Amino acid sequence: MKKFNIRKVLDGLTNVSSSSSASPQPGNRENDTIQENLQSEHFQLCKTVRHGFPYQPSAMAFDAVQKILAIGTQSGALRLFGRAGVECYCQHESGSAVIALQFLINEGALVSALADDSIHLWNLRQKLPAVLHSLKFNRERITFLHLPFQSKWLYVGTERGNIHMVNVESFTLSGYVIMWNKAIELSSKTHPGPVVHISDNPMDEGKLLIGFECGIVVLWDLRTKKADYRYTYDEAIHSVAWHHEGKQFICSHSDGTLTIWNIRVPAKPAQIITPHGKHPKDGKKPEPCKPILKVEYKTTRAGDPFMVLSGGLSYDTVGRRACLTVMHGKSTAVLEMDYPIVDFLTLCETPYPNDFQEPYAVVILLEKDLVVIDLAQIGYPIFENPYPLTLHESPVTCCEYFADCPAELIPALYSVGSRQKRQGYSKKEWPISGGNWGQGTQSYPEIIITGHADGSIKFWDASAIMLQVLYKLKTAKVFEKARNKEDKPSTDIVDEDPFAIQILTWCPESRMLCVAGVSAHVIIYRFSKQEVTTEVVQLLEVRMPYELNDVDSPEAAGEQTPAVSTPGATSSPQSALPPAQTHPSTSSNSSDGPRDNVPCLKVRCSPLKQSPGYQVDLVVQLLWVSGEPPQQITSLALNSAYGLVVFGNFNGLAVVDYFQKTLLMNVGVQELYGLADPFQRQPRSPRKARQPSGGVCDVNDGSNASEDRCKSPTSGSCSPCNSDEETKHQKFIDKSTVLCLTLSTLFFPMRMNGVTHSLTFCVVVFCFVGTISPVKQKSRRFSKTVANDLAKMSRKLVTVPDQKHETVAEHIHRRRSLQPKKRVCGVRSAAQVSRNRAGSSIVRTPSAPDLHAKDSSFSRSRSSSVTSLERESREIISSFHFSETLSRKGEAMPGPSLWVGTSQGSMLVLPLTVPASSELRMQQAPAVSFGGVVTRLKGGILSMATLDSAGAPLHPPYELWYDPNLPDEREEKDRWKRRRPASPPSGSQEGAPDTHYVVLCSEKQAEVIVLPAQTSAFKHNITEASFVLRADVVQMNTGCCIACFCANGHIMALSLPSLRPLLDVNYLPLTDMRIARTFCFSNLGQALYLTSPTEIQRLTYSQETCDNLQEMLCELFTPVETPEAPNRGFFKGLFGGGAQSLDREDLFGETAAGKASRSLAQHIPGPGGMEGMKGAASGIVGDLARTRMALDERGQKLGELDERTAAMMASADSFSKHAHDMMLKYKDKKWYQL
Repeated sequence: MKKFNIRKVLDGLTNVSSSSSASPQPGNRENDTIQENLQSEHFQLCKTVRHGFPYQPSAMAFDAVQKILAIGTQSGALRLFGRAGVECYCQHESGSAVIALQFLINEGALVSALADDSIHLWNLRQKLPAVLHSLKFNRERITFLHLPFQSKWLYVGTERGNIHMVNVESFTLSGYVIMWNKAIELSSKTHPGPVVHISDNPMDEGKLLIGFECGIVVLWDLRTKKADYRYTYDEAIHSVAWHHEGKQFICSHSDGTLTIWNIRVPAKPAQIITPHGKHPKDGKKPEPCKPILKVEYKTTRAGDPFMVLSGGLSYDTVGRRACLTVMHGKSTAVLEMDYPIVDFLTLCETPYPNDFQEPYAVVILLEKDLVVIDLAQIGYPIFENPYPLTLHESPVTCCEYFADCPAELIPALYSVGSRQKRQGYSKKEWPISGGNWGQGTQSYPEIIITGHADGSIKFWDASAIMLQVLYKLKTAKVFEKARNKEDKPSTDIVDEDPFAIQILTWCPESRMLCVAGVSAHVIIYRFSKQEVTTEVVQLLEVRMPYELNDVDSPEAAGEQTPAVSTPGATSSPQSALPPAQTHPSTSSNSSDGPRDNVPCLKVRCSPLKQSPGYQVDLVVQLLWVSGEPPQQITSLALNSAYGLVVFGNFNGLAVVDYFQKTLLMNVGVQELYGLADPFQRQPRSPRKARQPSGGVCDVNDGSNASEDRCKSPTSGSCSPCNSDEETKHQKFIDKSTVLCLTLSTLFFPMRMNGVTHSLTFCVVVFCFVGTISPVKQKSRRFSKTVANDLAKMSRKLVTVPDQKHETVAEHIHRRRSLQPKKRVCGVRSAAQVSRNRAGSSIVRTPSAPDLHAKDSSFSRSRSSSVTSLERESREIISSFHFSETLSRKGEAMPGPSLWVGTSQGSMLVLPLTVPASSELRMQQAPAVSFGGVVTRLKGGILSMATLDSAGAPLHPPYELWYDPNLPDEREEKDRWKRRRPASPPSGSQEGAPDTHYVVLCSEKQAEVIVLPAQTSAFKHNITEASFVLRADVVQMNTGCCIACFCANGHIMALSLPSLRPLLDVNYLPLTDMRIARTFCFSNLGQALYLTSPTEIQRLTYSQETCDNLQEMLCELFTPVETPEAPNRGFFKGLFGGGAQSLDREDLFGETAAGKASRSLAQHIPGPGGMEGMKGAASGIVGDLARTRMALDERGQKLGELDERTAAMMASADSFSKHAHDMMLKYKDKKWYQL
């Protein structure tokens, strides 16, 4: 009998009744044949692991037996670290800063104190640590914690100067309290200040050393409840440390001094040391220094003791970085740190304070780093850190997540990345070596790529919920270095970090990498295992004109009149002006004119040595236009099979052929629509130009000035202008207004009633150039009237030819035949873009500015009378998707195409014509056609994907990876075999599929469109009150779905192709743009985002992963036997010279000390107790894991008990035998014979 599932019933009801649910459109009966396997029970959202450096650390502790390090942060987070790959994250509910941490050594527990005056006991014996008990102080503020080794009583110092005792087993307060007034009595007339230190004498647990901030130290006798000695110093105390023999202690002070005291001589310190002070020759007191914030005093058996301290530098060292000082015998080493020191701990061989410490390392917690120094080697080298704590080495600006990558990728990246490792590390193993790895079954490779503000890119191995850096790429090496402040790049786009990575796209199969920077540059990389030296950097410069929205008419001399735009063309070169009127070139920027035709960054001229790994193939830079910087790139896509890179911004899009290093297309957003523009933009009046003054020119003049001009394969030339008219009226242009007539033929693809037509019409444009006379207002009104009339004319002058889709090159050829031989042009040509700089080794492969781009076109955007609301509707390119699908209506076979999404919700298609063979592809460039608008959604298009007829993802074709630097004898043989585009097998039937689906997701909606009919199959309203930040089509184990993250914090999943809701969880509201910038989904139910500037949070929305999470998580606590206590020796035991123990239960227990006041603190049972743990058990897998751990521990303890019992029995037998032998020997002897 089939099992009844109520969740499936609810899914069905939701699909039928919900207004926001998707419903199939009539006439699409083929959709009913697709079987969807994904159901709601396949989804569950939970956090998995957090990577990176703890953000804003505030406290640190170390378990010397378990070898576990704990770090607390100002946001109440706890991060625990063991061996490489052993990490754990937990969070206090209050979110208050952690001010102190104390391990219960080798007990699997941790005590934390927070700034809200609460202390918590954490259970570390489970994979997800939980709070067992909490204690909230109501009347006093906590300043210090101390937990003696193998003790269950915790000393809590407060701001009032009192000390309370807490039982860590029951988390209850003792009635035994050390009051500040009893501790100091008459030694001070004022309050001593907060407690800054508590520790017991290493040789006598009954003597407690209490340090007050004012400079008073008290040795308190716990048994007699009075002070034995009081030590007073003029300077404030920051820390105190004992000598292991318990006869001396050392204090650090605010004036940069160290005082060493004998416990029986309280009158004055035995020694005063100023480590970094200048000692005058006349014997005067050294000059005061900065405070010594902490000092530790560690002894060794074979040599001098170590004194480790932070701070204490001289005040004249202005601007010097934070330092750690290591004093060993007569040597003093000052170790500079990159960031301020938060805390440090000295790691020792023994956990017992009354034995020689034998320090071997120092753990230094910095504000943004964790450093471990090897004390056993000369020079104090640092250990190589195995944790992924360098994530924030430069701020993360973008992030991408790739799950289920090709298996050979991680070894390949590791092999080239291992050569980048620094030298000079300690040869010893990492000293923080506790815990065990998880036993997860998740085996597929995962890679995370992070882009950084300094232009670097890091590849991380994220398999099995670990994180390890594989390879680092520095993109800034492509550009010239700034030798001084004047040479620093000034982009006018960003104030700092001109090399910051903004967008990156990666093809794992071909290993092609493409990145876009904030300085409007795109770099294309190929992966190679061979080292090469690039003599010439391939450079392609693209001019994407800038459009002003707030200018209504020309107002000054030197203005230009834009030409009528023609969207059919892709890239038409403009010719250079006569020499007397040439604009500033890329190599020079005139100081008395606006910047034009110059990039934001300068590509290096010297040869570039490229190590194995990712190597530069092509650099694309956007140029300044008329004094305006290029717009930042908003979208980027790459396809290795076609050899194309496409990027878009506020101005339009550009398609680059990186095989031939040419530009195929450079058009504005409006030019993609033609007359099918859904916004019905009115023709706008001419704009104010920012170029230097110039007259009407011949556009072909000087076009052949440079023989190495690299024209686009589909570019055309312009019709000549009347240059005689220019010469005749040159003087008149400078003094009056000239009326120019421009006649042009326009071609637009347009969809009408579901059919794409080619529209041809003529437009007459009247433009004004030159200085405006007193009739300026009249001419302005006249230009507005002409613009409105032209808008009406353009809608009437429409003819519908046959429905043939022509390529860009075919359209340009046809358009040339329709143009008049001569026309008066109001366009001022830019300086020639193709050039070789004098003395430069850079090969410039320039793309000439498009005549149809916005800066040189009669734009169809808003007129001068638009409102601010209309200005906000400026459309930009938001997403791209390469696909091999049925892009045209009536197509029987799929073909290459580029799908374009805009911020206004429009999705357009650009069919591609790609040469079939590899040889032809290297000789010919692909052709790009215009397919028109396919559909429109609410909100900007975020992502697109294609499905085959069975509903399986139809991945874009890709090129198999090959090493471009292989030897010649292998290159030709292997390249042909590997250059064939290959696609993963899909679930479609044999032969050409008759139906494809395009999946679209915008900020508001999702839609599935049937191809080639281009009709809507399903549509779903994702959100109304909020908007989607990130959406991806992801592959799960049993199907594919759309994963969405909304600004209101909801994470959703929609089935494909029916768009049925599968998951909707309110996870995390958008509180920081960092989350929106870095949130990304991946296949198999994985996702991540940057939760802080230094940490990555990974999560899963897969039920299968959640079920196996307990197995995958690491174990922090492992059964380890506590080291034996130091041997007291015969004479110390005989005469009482050894360490004296104390039964604290007799002093602090309820019987002896009574109960504490209930109003002093409130006990709060934690969810991590046994009852809470039972109630929070998550599934059978977690129960079995915990049971197995308990059985392992019990079995180990029973085994140890059996061994001890056997040893005791053997000892008893031996003693019995010896006693019997002795009895037989002396049995018959007299007493005088003994």
